[in-house]
Amino acid sequence: MSQHTSALAIETAGLVKTFGETRAVDGVDLAVPAGTVYGVLGPNGAGKTTTVKMLATLLRPDGGEAHVFGHDVVREADEVRGRVSLTGQYASVDEDLTGAENLVLLGRLLGHHKKAARERAGQLLEAFGLSEADGKQVKHYSGGMRRRIDIAASILNTPELLFLDEPTTGLDPRSRNQVWDIVRAVVAQGTTVLLTTQYLDEADQLASRIAVIDHGRVIAEGTKGELKASVGAGTVHLRLRDGGRRPEAADVGPRRRRSYDGPWTPRSSWNRTRSR
Repeated sequence: MSQHTSALAIETAGLVKTFGETRAVDGVDLAVPAGTVYGVLGPNGAGKTTTVKMLATLLRPDGGEAHVFGHDVVREADEVRGRVSLTGQYASVDEDLTGAENLVLLGRLLGHHKKAARERAGQLLEAFGLSEADGKQVKHYSGGMRRRIDIAASILNTPELLFLDEPTTGLDPRSRNQVWDIVRAVVAQGTTVLLTTQYLDEADQLASRIAVIDHGRVIAEGTKGELKASVGAGTVHLRLRDGGRRPEAADVGPRRRRSYDGPWTPRSSWNRTRSR
């Protein structure tokens, strides 16, 4: 691995994780600049969550190296844990408690005095648009509200690095936009965010650099502009005089890509041909 620099929040080289015969992460190399949103884009089962868990010290790598702000995730795990926070795909708060009770409880566990924990909880509830629901049990929250309270819990103590693992999966468009606004606000405060997602538009909206991962490997990496340029930005429209020749036209399709904003799959990209 290259010499560590404070400009990088995350640096990995040949990161590997296996489960039995399955190589879930197969030699991942990442270089994540500090103070940015870095997107890790790929389908279910690509290895995104496993990579995050290794970086957050929840799983031990089977090969390669990984450093967070220059600290080895294996040999200096405690140093890493003191700098990071993780919001997973499922809510980690207690659904039988109110939003305020959850935040106060977590604040106390993190060492805040009762008054300070209550003040911090109030600040976060207001900032995340949850003040009116602070007395409502989390199990009665909407999906978007649950994601917001979960992210709020992750930044009770402002982390240097926040892992967001598919934070908007299953949310409606309005709730997704609210989460996006929160991500931007968190980064504006100086926190680095590593965002995993299945959605092209989410990575496009938030990330300054993106790694595309599939079958445990990084298959493309760069800025949004670089990735778009690598697959071509044009769109070909075909209007057929003879509708019976559609199969022939369809054979041309895979050579180009049409616009797509749904979940990423290995055959989807920023643009693909549309034929009609």
